[in-house]
Amino acid sequence: MKFEIVTIFPEFFRGPLDFGIVRRAREAGLVEVSVHDLRQFAHDRHRTVDDRPFGGGEGMVLKPEPIFECMEALHIAPRDVRLNGRVRESVVLLSAQGKRFAQNVAASLAELDRIVLLCGRYEGVDERVAEFLADRELSIGDYVLSGGELGAAVIVDTVSRLIPGAVGNADSTRQESFTAAGAPVSGEGPSSTCGSGGLLDYPHYTRPANYRGMEVPQPLASGNHEEIRRWRRRTALLKTYRNRPDLLQSAPLSEEDRELLAEIEAKHF
Repeated sequence: MKFEIVTIFPEFFRGPLDFGIVRRAREAGLVEVSVHDLRQFAHDRHRTVDDRPFGGGEGMVLKPEPIFECMEALHIAPRDVRLNGRVRESVVLLSAQGKRFAQNVAASLAELDRIVLLCGRYEGVDERVAEFLADRELSIGDYVLSGGELGAAVIVDTVSRLIPGAVGNADSTRQESFTAAGAPVSGEGPSSTCGSGGLLDYPHYTRPANYRGMEVPQPLASGNHEEIRRWRRRTALLKTYRNRPDLLQSAPLSEEDRELLAEIEAKHF
């Protein structure tokens, strides 16, 4: 997987890309990240990449010329070729107006060979970039950042850890919050270990079993795989109901899930 990041602040990425899974994936040759300074594609003496918006208004807007020229220098495939799936490439514009970035989007991006991340700044980016150059526009949340650099770092991290070999235990990425139900977990682990099925993950505990009077829930120490599985599913449903009830609207719930939810509503809410 190759990431190309286009930004006016290339120094920003000296930190986020040098730690954890992204660093290990880069060192293992699974991921390659190149950062491109957008100002190198501006030709006036001040390396100007922004201008006032047509129609008036506050702030400045990133100009189209440097961005288009940068894409041409990177030899990215034409937009129609990318949209038709004839190449495994994507140009992503980071923008507050974009589709919300989610785990399923990360999974689809992880299947590509090359991703270009365009970091917006100032009041925004000339709309012609979104309309004629980028093939998708993404936002990492319903809030406004100073620029797309933080979003680009989030996407690199989220996608990198889904690339085979990036995470030591591949089953870890199948059992996390937001991950849709898929292939069963491999190996010889207990059947009590269950995926989130699109919900939030269940709570995790480790040793010591008793810390300052705070004890690990009894089912987890019981050794009964079915009891552990049921406890984990119930607590995952409880945490989702309490923190992200919207996820329950689209998650594939089993009859057991609905029974557990009924118990949760009666006891806690």
